[in-house]
Amino acid sequence: MTSRLFHWIALLSLLALIFLSLAWELWLAPLRQGGSFLALKAVVLLLPLMGILKERVYTYQWSSMFILGFFTEGVMRGWADQGLSQQLALTEVALSVLFFVGVVGYVREKRRELAAG
Repeated sequence: MTSRLFHWIALLSLLALIFLSLAWELWLAPLRQGGSFLALKAVVLLLPLMGILKERVYTYQWSSMFILGFFTEGVMRGWADQGLSQQLALTEVALSVLFFVGVVGYVREKRRELAAG
């Protein structure tokens, strides 16, 4: 696999997480009627976006730890919530795992490419 493929996996899963967070907390299954402040977690997901778009290795490295918070939230809400909210939480888990695989794979492949010269 190439670093380019892992870049696209990370980027698309991050964008999907941003849209999922907004849709989940504003329209699909908010904690409160009319939306909840948890939609602001989508703003937090914007932090690594520019670095991922520009393929900055440092951003890939720190975001591999950063995404674990979203993974944890998805696991907890997948366990505690019911119905649509539970399904959205499990989708959050899947997307955060996909993002993690993308960023770790990107860093590993980029190091191999640089070592090969």
